[in-house]
Amino acid sequence: MPSFRTTRRVNHAASEMFDLVADVERYPQFVPLCQRLIVRKREPAGEGREVLVADMTVAYKLIRETFTSRVTLDRARLEILVEYLNGPFRSLENRWQFRPEGAQSCEVEFDIRYEFRSRTLGMLMGTVFDAAFRRFAEAFERRADEMYGRPAGA
Repeated sequence: MPSFRTTRRVNHAASEMFDLVADVERYPQFVPLCQRLIVRKREPAGEGREVLVADMTVAYKLIRETFTSRVTLDRARLEILVEYLNGPFRSLENRWQFRPEGAQSCEVEFDIRYEFRSRTLGMLMGTVFDAAFRRFAEAFERRADEMYGRPAGA
């Protein structure tokens, strides 16, 4: 199963980065391949957690696919878990973790595992997805600089 994992130290607070990644409705503005994202359901899950069900449409050239995921936002643990529900994948799961490293910096870990249901779609989109995932962390870091200001010395 294809996977990608990266850990980056960023000059923004862990809570700021959590908020940025949790704001899924804004993904079409800056996330590679994300054409549309609609939150279908949002409900509290206790202990500072919130669960969303969202449809994300990804597009590349003539290929356009929509999939549904359950997103668990765990503010207390500074963790976001995305679990696949329906669409072109056989499986998909990704996790974000935000570890504070001082008042204005943190370590962001992004981990994703996925497998397309169709071998043909996997062959067509596999390398595109790999390249996009490698740019995800950078896209979120750039967005943080836009939203919260560029850190001094950066």
